[in-house]
Amino acid sequence: MRPQGAKTIECDERELWVMGLGDRPERGAVVCGYLAKGGIRCRSAKAEELGACTPRAVLLDISPWSDDGWSVLLSLKANPATRDIPVLPLYLSEAGEIGEVLRVAGFFMLPLEEGYLAKKLRQYGLADESEDYDLQTMIVTRRGEEGVQKTVEGLGFEVVNAYTGKEAVAIGTLIHPFMIFCSLQLADMAAFDLMHRLLLYPQTRNIPFFVLLKDSMKPGERTAMTRNVEHLVRKEYLTGEEFLSYFKRVGS
Repeated sequence: MRPQGAKTIECDERELWVMGLGDRPERGAVVCGYLAKGGIRCRSAKAEELGACTPRAVLLDISPWSDDGWSVLLSLKANPATRDIPVLPLYLSEAGEIGEVLRVAGFFMLPLEEGYLAKKLRQYGLADESEDYDLQTMIVTRRGEEGVQKTVEGLGFEVVNAYTGKEAVAIGTLIHPFMIFCSLQLADMAAFDLMHRLLLYPQTRNIPFFVLLKDSMKPGERTAMTRNVEHLVRKEYLTGEEFLSYFKRVGS
């Protein structure tokens, strides 16, 4: 029974939710307005609403004006009930204009579960390829992730390790890996910085890029990550046409 006076949340699983906005939900108006013009339903939402409804995907603000979008990301991916919800990180200005879309194929929480990874890669259309071809997967971490390597190898992929972002760019442009798994923070750069560098090369710009998450982040780590993302932001904000063009291209 719903407690007396409790707010009823209307549930529409076709909606996209803009999250990480805290007490300023109006900052999601620009994103939702652009999507509405493309016929896509969108609204601003808070994390507590996830118990009553599951959105089609989450557009997550990780800018300095976010209400700790990093914590929202970790809570989504740590919870089996919500970890399958696609998350697209955005950098929104104080007024909610779109400074950057971070083109991540997906996020996985460590330690990786082989069965879950196999299921997700099948959904992405990536797992079956290993049965017919000798394919290489690049894992980019500070010290190597033995558990990740064993899991990926168990799915039939050859693993190539890199330990810094610069090394990953050098290796990636040479071998053209089938997909990439990268720690959120490397010794020399953040995962999003590496992803942007790979987008500069035709042989690596279309490789699926997955980010590996730890179960917690210290406040200093969150601040550092926000600053790392901030320097990737373009000087001009995305127009509605640019945002919709990207969104449809990646199969929103």
